[in-house]
Amino acid sequence: MENSPRKQIAILGSTGSIGTQALEVIDANDTLFEVYALTANNNVDLLIAQARKFMPDLVAIGNEDHYIRLKEALSDLPIKVFAGDDSIAQVAEMQPIDMVLTAMVGYSGLKPTINAIKAGKKIALANKETLVVAGELICDLVGKHNAAIIPVDSEHSAIFQCLVGEGNNPIEKLILTASGGPFRTKSLKELELVTCAQALKHPNWDMGAKVTIDSASMMNKGFEIIEAKWLFGVSPDQIEVLVHPQSIIHSMVQFSDGSIKAQLGFPDMKLPIQYAFTYPDRLKSTFPRVDFSLYSQLTFEKPDMERFRNLSFAYYAMEQGGNMPCILNAANEVVVTAFLNDKIGFLQMSDIIESVMAKAQFVAKPTYEDYVKTDELVRILTKELI
Repeated sequence: MENSPRKQIAILGSTGSIGTQALEVIDANDTLFEVYALTANNNVDLLIAQARKFMPDLVAIGNEDHYIRLKEALSDLPIKVFAGDDSIAQVAEMQPIDMVLTAMVGYSGLKPTINAIKAGKKIALANKETLVVAGELICDLVGKHNAAIIPVDSEHSAIFQCLVGEGNNPIEKLILTASGGPFRTKSLKELELVTCAQALKHPNWDMGAKVTIDSASMMNKGFEIIEAKWLFGVSPDQIEVLVHPQSIIHSMVQFSDGSIKAQLGFPDMKLPIQYAFTYPDRLKSTFPRVDFSLYSQLTFEKPDMERFRNLSFAYYAMEQGGNMPCILNAANEVVVTAFLNDKIGFLQMSDIIESVMAKAQFVAKPTYEDYVKTDELVRILTKELI
């Protein structure tokens, strides 16, 4: 691997938590990887700093209001500068790119991922909403265009690693572990009063604001259930969620003979990012190691679906199929923004999502255009309910 040309990587969402950690991985292995493209939505100052350090061939900013600032700040460098969502989607399909890391937050990752798939790229997928919103479409396109998706989410990376070497051995069950978030032990009465600041304090992981709120509400785990269905070709009843507060076991696979394989590691996203970049090889790293002498117990418990209703919404959306997961995602993105802006309470997020899922128009066999229309209409409906 070290004698090969450097792998050209595009990072879509380079200023977010996953994007910045991916750049740390690249920086530590600069003889193996080279940044070809960086994109961001709004954080123009960090994007400028990243571009000056990593010298990509091009950068793109989603918010076109920042284009002039970005262009002027990089005018002394031979870096091409673009703006707009369409530009970001076009970046994903550019010929020199060997791997696209999709680390954009939410629905915005769908179109660029589709473009990367159509261009036959290898995709390191950190944007779970892509498969939540349009899993069937994405899987059809991957098969048609001979693209490859390597999951970056710690849970799906863990399952992926457990399946390496197993060939066609049948899966009996996937066991997705969840930390339980900051409110694992709080009662419904206490959850009525939790604040945004409390929700943003995750006990184990360092993530962006939207993902951290999703983790606190367990919607993140709900999305991971739907994502796992598409990534690994299993049915909803083959996916189990288990709360594991220590976050050392990242997920497990149970096979038809009853044997269970688990992937363990320190809760650090750089490990699954690096594995996606180097698969099937493993690189030596300086990431923290697990010291089992410090963990006298690894504990597990079933999730409480009454306190954390988002999990049951995800199972329902997955069983309904069609555009229902798209409805779930769009409603969630809007309520999380509202909660972050102190417009609604923590439990109100689930109340509104439930209402939206009941009221929004269901499409059993959606096209790409149906997903786009569903996302647009559901956001309007959700804002009206707020």
